[in-house]
This record gives sequence, C-alpha cells and structure tokens, in this order.
Amino acid sequence: MALDWNTIKTRAAAFSAQFATVKSERAEAQSFWNAFFALFGIERRRVAAFEAKVARLNKSPGFVDLFWPGVLLVEHKSAGEDLALAHDQALDYFLNLKDGEHPRYILACDFQRFWLKDLDTGDEQHFTLAELPQRISVFGFLRGQQVSRISAHDPVNETAVKKLSRLHDALRHDGYAGHELQLLLVRLLFCLFADRTGLFEPAGRFTDLLEQGTKDDGSDVGAALLNLFAALDTKFEKRQKSLPGWFKEYPYVNGRLFEERIGLPSFNAEMRTLLLDCCATDWGRISPAIFGSMFQRIIDLEGLDDDKDLRRELGAHYTSEENILKLIGPLFLDDLQAEFEAAKRSQTKLFEFQKKLRSLTFFDPACGCGNFLVITYRELRKLELAVLRASRAFGARVADPFKAITVNVDQFSGIELEEFPARVAQVAMWLTDHQMNLEAGAVLESWLPRLPLTQSANIRIGNALNLDWAAFCPPATLHYILGNPPFIGKQFQSLGQKADLERVLATASIENGGVLDYVAGWYIKAANYLAGDTVDKANAKKKEFLDAAFAKAEQVSIFDPPEKHKGKKNARVVFEEAEAQDRAAREKIRCAFVSTNSICQGEQVAPLWGWLKQQGMRIEFAHRTFRWSNEASGQAAVHCVIVGFGLASREQAGYATAQAPLRLFDYEEVDGKPFETAGAATINPYLIDGPDVVITSRRKPICASALRIVFGSMPNDGGHLLLDDDERRELLKAEPQAKKWLRPFVGAEEFINDIGRWCLWLEDCPVDVLAKLPLVRQRLLQVKAHRLASNRDATKRLAATPQLFGEDRQPADAYVFIPSVSSERRRFIPMGFLPNKTIASNLALVVPAATLFHFGVLTSTMHNAWMRYTCGRLESRYRYSAGIVYNNFPWPEEPSRARVSAIEAAAQGVLDARAAHPKASLAMLYDPDIPVVELTRAHAKLDIAVDAAYGVKAGAKRLKTDGERVAFLFAEYAKLIATLREQEKSDETTGGDDDANADEVASEDA
Repeated sequence: MALDWNTIKTRAAAFSAQFATVKSERAEAQSFWNAFFALFGIERRRVAAFEAKVARLNKSPGFVDLFWPGVLLVEHKSAGEDLALAHDQALDYFLNLKDGEHPRYILACDFQRFWLKDLDTGDEQHFTLAELPQRISVFGFLRGQQVSRISAHDPVNETAVKKLSRLHDALRHDGYAGHELQLLLVRLLFCLFADRTGLFEPAGRFTDLLEQGTKDDGSDVGAALLNLFAALDTKFEKRQKSLPGWFKEYPYVNGRLFEERIGLPSFNAEMRTLLLDCCATDWGRISPAIFGSMFQRIIDLEGLDDDKDLRRELGAHYTSEENILKLIGPLFLDDLQAEFEAAKRSQTKLFEFQKKLRSLTFFDPACGCGNFLVITYRELRKLELAVLRASRAFGARVADPFKAITVNVDQFSGIELEEFPARVAQVAMWLTDHQMNLEAGAVLESWLPRLPLTQSANIRIGNALNLDWAAFCPPATLHYILGNPPFIGKQFQSLGQKADLERVLATASIENGGVLDYVAGWYIKAANYLAGDTVDKANAKKKEFLDAAFAKAEQVSIFDPPEKHKGKKNARVVFEEAEAQDRAAREKIRCAFVSTNSICQGEQVAPLWGWLKQQGMRIEFAHRTFRWSNEASGQAAVHCVIVGFGLASREQAGYATAQAPLRLFDYEEVDGKPFETAGAATINPYLIDGPDVVITSRRKPICASALRIVFGSMPNDGGHLLLDDDERRELLKAEPQAKKWLRPFVGAEEFINDIGRWCLWLEDCPVDVLAKLPLVRQRLLQVKAHRLASNRDATKRLAATPQLFGEDRQPADAYVFIPSVSSERRRFIPMGFLPNKTIASNLALVVPAATLFHFGVLTSTMHNAWMRYTCGRLESRYRYSAGIVYNNFPWPEEPSRARVSAIEAAAQGVLDARAAHPKASLAMLYDPDIPVVELTRAHAKLDIAVDAAYGVKAGAKRLKTDGERVAFLFAEYAKLIATLREQEKSDETTGGDDDANADEVASEDA
C-alpha cells in the first residue's frame, strides 16, 4: 500500500537523526541511500544501481554513485566536500548517457547537504539534512508525483505515438487485431502513464514487471499483462494470497477500464522490446489534449492496408489546442475568468464561484478522442486551483484535499461513432484529472491519487445524428454544447453519411438540403435540442399529458368547481409550468462548433441558416475564416470558422446581456492571429457585422444598372469541335484554309494556366468552303454521331447542325470573362477582358457588352471580398455563381463620370501589368507566394478608385479587411432589398410581374 506523506515525514525525521553524524562516503553512502529510498517504501535495488558504469567520449569510463535511469542521477561526496564539483561531475555523466536513460533530476549530496536540480525546469533546491523532513515533498518524483510541463509541442508526444504505433503494427500483423488490440492499447496507455506519474508506486513498477518479471523471448509477456489487468480490477481484500509478488501491491483502479477480459496476446522478443521502448518514454509529459491526434494516427495506419483515407471516412479531424481555446474562450472561459477576477477578493464569492464551477456541464456530440473535453476540463480545473490559491489570502486551510477539489470528469459527456476513440477519450479525461491533481497537490501540499476511479466522463458510442441528444443529456442539466463535427463535404459523403443527413433533414423540413455538408447535421440537431419540440409535436405531447392526467385524476380539471381544487394545481397549470421550466433550461444552453467555412458561404447559407433563424437561433460569437490546423502528422489544409449560438430568446431571459456582448473575431491572413472587432451589433450567417439577411439565388441582377451574366458556350460535341495546340498545328498543315474558322477557346483552366486550346467556330462558314475541308467535315460527322447517340431528344435534334455549338452564348462585343472555379489561395479571381473572337466555354461565365469599368469593379478587392463570403466551393476552391454572387452584388450607385474614368484607367493598369509578363500565366501572376510588384500596385490603385465610387474614402473610413468590406456591402444590399420589396408591393397593386422580363441565366449546375 502507498505511504501517506505524514508517515514519510515521520520517517524522514528519524532518518535525519540516524545519519546526523555520518561523514565517510566510502563507509556509509550505500547504507544512506538504501535507507533514503526506504523512506518512500521503495526497495532501492529494484529501481536504482550503485556505481553504474558510463562510457565517456575521449575519457575513461565513469561510475555514477547512484543511478535510476530516466529518473535520478546522484553524485555523493564525503561530508564537507565541494558540492559544486559533485554537481558538475553529475552533469558530465548526464551528457554521456544513452538515449532513453537521461534522468530529469540530478542530486549532489554529502550526507549533510542536498543540491537537487530539475533539468526540465531548471529549478534548484538547496537544503540540509536537518531540513529534510520539511523539504521531503521535493522528492515526490521518486513516487512519480512531480508536476510536468505539458505542451502539445513537446517532441515527446510525437515520440510516444511512433513507439506505440510500432507495437500496434507488430501485434496486428501477427494476427492480434480489432477490438482486443484496441482495448489492449488503451490499457497500456493507462499503465505507461501511471508508471511515470505516481499512480503506480514506486515509479517504474510497470517497467520493472516487464524487465525483470518476463522472459527475454517475450513468451510470457501476454500472460503477465493479463494478470496485471486482473489485479488492477480487483480490490486488495479480494486478491488471492498466492498472487505473485509482482501484482500484489498494484492499486485497485476500477472505472471499468480493466473489467472486460480479453484474449491472451502473444508476444515475441521483438514485441517485448517495443513495449519496453514505450516504457522508456516519459509518459508523464504527454499532453492528453492531443491523444486524439496520436491514437487516430494509429487508426490511420491500420486503414492503409485497405487503401482508404480513414480520417475522411470517419470525419476524424482533430482540432489543435490553440483552436479549441479560440472556441471555449468566448463560449464560457473568458466570462468565467472575469467572474473569478471579480470574486477573488471575497471569500464568500469565491465559495459560490467554486460551487458554480462544479455545477457546469459540457457535451461534445462528436467527441472523437476527447480533445475538446480534455482541454475544457483542464481549464476548469485551473480556475478551481486559482480559487484555492486565492482562498489562502483569507486564512483558509484544507483539512481534506479531496473535499477541496470539487470539479470532476463526470461533468462531461460525449458521443463518438467508433469504440476506440471513445475509450481513448475516457482514459484521456482520467489522465488529465491526475495531471491536474498533481498540480493541486503541489498547491495543497498533499498527494491526490484519485484511485480507485469512482467518476468518469459519460462517453456514448453511437451515431450522434441518429441518437436523441435530450435523452442522453437532458437540457435541464446541460450548459454547453461544443465540438468539432466531421469535415465532410457533400461530394465526399458515403452512402451511410448521406442517409444520416437525410434523416436529420427530414426532421427539419429544409428545402434544398442536398447541398449541405455533413457538419450541417450537427447544427440542425443542436437547434432542435435548443428550440425543443416543434409546435405540432408540443401540442400532441400536451394533449397526451392532459388526457393522462384527467384519466388518472391526479390533478383536478380547470372545469371542476373551485371547492374541488383545495389548493391543488390543475393539470394544465402543471404542464405549463413544466413547459416553462424546459424552455428556461434550453435558453441557458450555449452552443459552438468548429466547421468548414462552406456552411457560412454560398449556396449552403440559405437552406441551413434560413431554417436555423426560423428556429430562433442567434449567433453570439464567431471566428471568421482561418486555416485549420491539428497536432497530427500531415495536417489537412482546411479553411474553418467557429460559430457560437443560442436561442435569440436568451436575451429576453437574461442570459445574453450587456455583460456578454456579441463577439466577432477576424484575421488579416488566414494563417495569422485573430483580432476582435469592436462592438458588433449583429452577426449574420455570413459572419459579418451587418444586416441579418440570407442571400438566395436570383435570376437577374438586383441592381437595375448591372449588366446580365450568362454561362459561356457549350460545344456538346464529344470533343470533336475542340483542338489543342498540336491538333491545331496538324490540321492547318493539311488544311491551311481552315485557319479563318479556328478561334481561341477558353474555360477556367485554359484561361488561368495559359493552356492553348482552340475550337472550330463555323457559324458563318459557307458550305462551299466546308466542302474543301475534308478533315473538318470528318470532325463534324463525329459530332453528329455523338449527338445522335444521346438519350436526350434535345441533343439528338442538335445533330442536324453539327457545325454549330450545342449552346451559343458568345457575346457580340468585348466581354468580361469570369472563371467558374479558382484557387482559394488567390486574393483575386483572375478575370479577363476579352474580345469576342475568343470563345468562352460553358466552364466560365461571361458579362456581355462589358466595359473596362465593369472589368475594374469585378476585379477589385470589393467584389472579390463579396465573392469569398457568398460563393460556393468546389472542394476548397472558389466556385463563382451567377445567381448568388453576381446577381446579388451591390454595384456602385450612379458613380460620376470622373469616378468611372478613374476605374477604367486603373483597370487598364491591371491589364497592362499583366501584359508586361507575356510568358507568365495568370496562375503565376496571381500566385500569393510570388507577388508581382507592378501588378500588386495596379490592384491597389484599382481598389482606391473602386472604393471611391462607393463613397469609401481613404483615412478613417478606409476598409481594411474582407469582413469590413462585406459588412459595408451587406448594408448596401439591405437597402436594395428594401427598395425591391417596395417595388414588389407596387407591382402587386398595378399587376406588374417582376419576372416578366427576367434575363436568362444558364442553370447553376450546367
């Protein structure tokens, strides 16, 4: 059984008296250190060796007086000798140790004086033998009770996962796989951690079991592990007396971690070595916050056998600690820290604040390996520790440390689809709990090993989109919903995931829900949870309750005479009170998710956020687009947002007040640091401090003065009217007279990357000319055959004119060319101002009859900022749309001729800057990693001219970020909408039809 610190202090006093007069190193050093280790109940020879040999470069071997690999190195001298010399000698030995042997502590001693140094922190302790009883707790590391600096960026995290991955692979390839392997790994994780942090005493007990209690060939390692697991699951009084000595003194763990019996894992010599290699890692420094990354990495490796991207399949993206803090800060942590600062000068307020910390509950419905839960729990424990420190100012002393620590893991719940991550999440919470207990123990001067485990996080294995969240986490007891649901776009969803989302959509009656990403399912579930039942469902439940109450006569009816009431509440009143309590419970809950930014852009906004607003949701804080990062190898390049929301009625209920204003965070660069924009009045679905509107697709521009936009021309030719540079060259070599009928043909890719492509444009080609072009005629026959083979009657009819494009929308004059898809890395979509001789394909959009003014406005930062916030996405690339981006864009209102001329001149400057690099493609010119100086300056001049046309001047009114620009444009858009509604009212009065003269726009999915 582990010794308590009072017993150790008593022993230390006797030890100090026993060796008070000893002076000779040679005669007494070994007796001194054997007795010293015995103070802690540690048998020295099981953990440390005397005179350990150390090979030294260009020197004769050295002999360390006492060495515990990975923990402690002691250099001992006779009484009165120079401890500085001993200290330097210890450092010399340290530098020559093998990898994996380096201890965290070195100690110089001469019986009467101690000089202890922590090599991790640099902290030093100097004290005498007489002071040892009062300073004995500094040797808590001998029991594994040191406080380690935990960092997600510590290389030990990567080292640990690689070592455990190797063991995982060796066992799996040998046939020990699936559930049993995953459970074995989780248990080994706990044991490796416990071995270094004092849960197993003495530190290194688990390592000793493997090194000294198993054979070198590994044949009995599996049996030893199963015996250990059984012992950890058995109370001391119920363990067999004949149990081998290796297992008798291990603590009883409970928590059901070791309850399930698993099959015997067979180890060989290599596997034993791999496990011992894991033991050599300092698991006490591991960050539980990134266990998700670590263990999902192991799952990823397993998935490679099936050549699957398992991370995408399971939606297992892990958010970095930095990004988790971005979410939990404005969700609750910032408010709690402010509340603590206000309470710390009052003992009563501190007491109430600690009670509040214990009452808070958290739910992550996509918890994975528990990253969000772990970080949240850690921060809550840090706040509680700050409360205990502050309480000391009032003379508060803690008699029972366990009663002082009230925040616990049972305040946290999660849902995870897969068993392995769910088990890791639960264990990671226990490990975080112990790390925080070590910190608290240092403050309270006590040892807090929370074993056996009596509380645990409530982790449910299941599909969060199919489970009833309210049944799992009743609203009456919940405060916060948070997490990082799967990043799976509509094009990457499996059939099962599509079915999950369809079931959720069916409960919400969302129109056009097929465009939504998988993450939208969590927003819909959360909104249903916060808003409660639909009206129909609520009325049905109310009727059911009333019928049952009247039938059982449990409450009197409101129709009964007053004398029958006798102070009882009638059924309707009881129900309405319960309904009010439920509504109040849901109003207190706040929710926040990390999501891909696609749900706040383009075509997804209208169906998702239009519905969320109808359910009463209100965005309370948000981080605009930033680049998502994680702690795993091979980080994915994903642009994310954070959205925090709750019921709009929270404000009326007093939950959203002046003390909790709306908070909006922006980024000058997606890889940069966030900054908070001051005084947001409204955060709309595009995460803009602007009018709370949702943009829907429209058939014609909202600005009456704007030019129409159409898709380019569609060949519908099977590729036979199109030629690359080589094909064009071969055709002209054989039929040079075809040159007149060949035109440049550009889609998005050809235009941006300067890819030579041509088309046969035969609209005005006389038949006698075609008769002299047999190769061209051969191509036309192939076009005809292609069209006749179609299943569509309309395409078959096109076979009658094979020399013409299937759809001809080529402008008669110069036009603005807009690539339909462009890289999200570029600040500007590289648009073109092209002559009508260049044929635009249907993979681009064109603005016919455009001028340099139109090209300038569309190429400006103003329009590109609008595009970034409103466009859809193809994977992560911008997908420009006519119906949403262009037709809703607010153009400058009646700019003066001088303003128009300034824009035209600046637009020509952009074209001239491009032309100055004739060998560079637009992809090169707009590569953000290789900025072109004159092009950058030309765009800056254009932005000044366009801003001026909007009435935005330099100086105080200058718009600096995309968010500021789009907020301005949304205000302009709101004015246009108001004008349009007035026009609609007028049309209703006069019988006009807004769509009567609507311009034709090709289908968005053409």
